[in-house]
Amino acid sequence: MAAPEKRRPLIVEIKRNALDDGPGIRTTIFFKGCPLACTWCQNPEGIRTYPEIAYAPGDCLLCGACAAACPEGAIDLERRPYPVDRSRCRRGGSCTAHCPAGAIRLVGRYYSPAALAEIVSEDLPFYKNSGGGVTLSGGEPTLYPRYQASFLPALKFKGIHVNLESCGHYHRPAFEKYIQPYLDLVYFDIKLIDPAAHRRHIGRDNRRILDNFTALIRRGKVPVLPRVPLVPGITTAAENLAGIARFFKGLGLKRAALLPYNPLWLPKVESLGLESSYRCDRLMTPGEIEECASYFDAFELEVF
Repeated sequence: MAAPEKRRPLIVEIKRNALDDGPGIRTTIFFKGCPLACTWCQNPEGIRTYPEIAYAPGDCLLCGACAAACPEGAIDLERRPYPVDRSRCRRGGSCTAHCPAGAIRLVGRYYSPAALAEIVSEDLPFYKNSGGGVTLSGGEPTLYPRYQASFLPALKFKGIHVNLESCGHYHRPAFEKYIQPYLDLVYFDIKLIDPAAHRRHIGRDNRRILDNFTALIRRGKVPVLPRVPLVPGITTAAENLAGIARFFKGLGLKRAALLPYNPLWLPKVESLGLESSYRCDRLMTPGEIEECASYFDAFELEVF
């Protein structure tokens, strides 16, 4: 078996009827915990492995029930915009259980592999009729190879299509032995091609990511769709996109997906009481997206 994992994986969300995370109608499971720390992370609640308290001020009734229920006295509703004192909070969830409006909630819940398989199997007829299935997302699902080795066989036994959305920073031997055999598709994100830029904006070198991607493509055991997140002022730089396109072309790839920037992650950061060094609060224009696509067109790569 794989080496025991340091912690049990928590689930941020089980999203049913998902249409953008692979073919057909899908259930997307967002695992909590990621080895990267992208400054623009679309799912900041999925970065840390431990539970977190999220607060939505627009839903708050200011009734004080959460503060009264907190055994550590970590909540002060006059403290804005985030009322929780992180130095005192133990993330036990007493506050969330007493909030009548759901304005304060605990992010991160554990499901046993069997329980999770049972939940996602409830929509089996929708998967089969639409060509859909289950998508592992996050966070980073490959952080938990031992868990996946218990969870994924139950899906394959029922004939459920499995897609993995990955940042690519995984331990390859564990991935190839305990996760890859159960996959039908991989969405693999390549964000920055330059190692220094990768460290600056993502917190780690990209060597393992590029090596894992290269191995996955060359071995050809599972279909792979490379994806490039478009982040204005960071990944959209001409030298970055041309470098990624050249890298793809060198591996014989024919197509890639571009993921235009979406600012919907910003309220999530605020709800967790966090700050970000990057801030762009607008969608990309069609012209900006077309310009990004042109760098891939130059290498005869189809993008969508």
